[in-house]
Amino acid sequence: MSNLEVAPKETLCRQQGHPDGVEVLPPRDVPLGGPRAMPVRRTLPQRKRSLIGSWCFLDHYGPDLVSTSGGMSVARHPHTGLATVSWLFSGKIDHRDSAGNTATVEPGEVNLMVAGRGISHQELSTHDTTVLHGAQLWFALPDSTRHMLPTFERFAPEPVRLAGAELKVFLGSLAGSTSPVETYTPPLLAAEAVISAGETLELELDPSFEHGVLLDTGDLTLNGSAVPVDHLAYLPTGHARLILEAKQSPVRVLILGGEPLGEQIVMWWNFIGRTHEEVAAYREAWQAEIGAEPTPSPDGTPGGIPPHLRFGPFPEGTPAPLPAPVLPNVQLRPRG
Repeated sequence: MSNLEVAPKETLCRQQGHPDGVEVLPPRDVPLGGPRAMPVRRTLPQRKRSLIGSWCFLDHYGPDLVSTSGGMSVARHPHTGLATVSWLFSGKIDHRDSAGNTATVEPGEVNLMVAGRGISHQELSTHDTTVLHGAQLWFALPDSTRHMLPTFERFAPEPVRLAGAELKVFLGSLAGSTSPVETYTPPLLAAEAVISAGETLELELDPSFEHGVLLDTGDLTLNGSAVPVDHLAYLPTGHARLILEAKQSPVRVLILGGEPLGEQIVMWWNFIGRTHEEVAAYREAWQAEIGAEPTPSPDGTPGGIPPHLRFGPFPEGTPAPLPAPVLPNVQLRPRG
């Protein structure tokens, strides 16, 4: 099927079991961080769906008054086998990681941290932030790159002006705009669209991608299906066109996509591995590194990295690191 061909609506309905082939995934409220946990709305992962392309995690928060919520205060914590994407609509967040990268995350740009074999970082909303509103996303790295050295990159795309809409492409390609940011994963997409009330935005999609559309604000139908605010609409592979209609109020959406990862992952807390044992070793290495539990065996942890080197050094005077929770009593199962 070419980029300009769309499968008949009735075919998509039969194949997917949802009107217009669109599956709408509701959010759930979860606390983010340590003692001053900030509430967020999580739409990925969930029981029905673990991955959209390589995307494996999506938290959506705000707009929150920092004077009431306390803002973002996520002390140093570890990651393996994934990349984090920080995406703001309002407010600012200070990022610091163990690879030596510091940045102030601001609206209109993407900040991508590739954890690779292991990294630790902290995220704190700035003192001058009064309203915090944005999203935090992860995507899983394939087996071929998940043991790479960590990287960090930031990029502010030029807006694409369309009839009644504006589009910013942070990762991948859409509507003739391409991001230069390297993701080290199968091709994927991340974009933000703002659509005026009463306008329709039509976008050609790569039909080999799965797609997800998160409604941040407004009154939206997607390919004819209504999408409630804070919900994530999922489109399987085979869709070549996205029709976003803003009804009575302006719409802002996040558009995600990617080729199916084609691998199963084990995801627990802030780690992604391939087996229960691998994730347990990551946890053991982190706990030893922060002095919360005894040092693991000298054989090291997956990837051949000595335990005390995996997550890197951090400067003194920063908030105390977050200890890992206790592993569940059941075997962690691969998914995806």
